Amino acid sequence: MPGATVTTAMDRVRTALTLHGHPGDITELPNPAPTAAAAAEQLACPVGAIANSLIFDADGAPLLIVASGGHRVDLKKAASHAGVRKVRRATPEFVLQATGQEVGGVAPIGHPAPLPTLVDTALADHAQVWAGAGLPHTMFLTTFEELVALTGGEATAVGI
Repeated sequence: MPGATVTTAMDRVRTALTLHGHPGDITELPNPAPTAAAAAEQLACPVGAIANSLIFDADGAPLLIVASGGHRVDLKKAASHAGVRKVRRATPEFVLQATGQEVGGVAPIGHPAPLPTLVDTALADHAQVWAGAGLPHTMFLTTFEELVALTGGEATAVGI
C-alpha cells in the first residue's frame, strides 16, 4: 500500500528501549546471529554475555527465559520458578504469536503484550550483556540490572 509505514520487530524493540530510558541504540551485525556463539563471535565478547531470549510453552502459556548463552536452561528449575507443571520448547509458530518476532531474532522486549519472564542470574557475571533486537542480525547492549528492569522479569538461576 503506497505511503504505508512498515513497523519491523526491530522498530518495536527500539521503541520499547527508549520508553524505558535506554538510548535505543541497536547494532546491526554483518551476518545473522541465530545462536549465542554466532553473536559472541561477531561482537567479540564472551558467549556467556549473550542474553538469549527463549520462549517456552509453560502449561500452554508463553514464558520468556532470558538465559546466558553460556549454558542451557534447566526446564524443571524454570517450571518451579514459574509456578507451572511443565515447561517445554515452543514451536516457531507459538514464538511468533507470543512475541511478533521469529525464532533466531527474538528480543526480550518489544512484544505485543508483556510476558512472564525469568532472567538468568548468570548474566550478572558480565558488566555488559548483548540481547537480541527483534531480527536475526540485530543486538542491543545493556546490563543485567537494566535487562531485569526492561523485562519486568524475575532474576533467578535457570541454567544447567
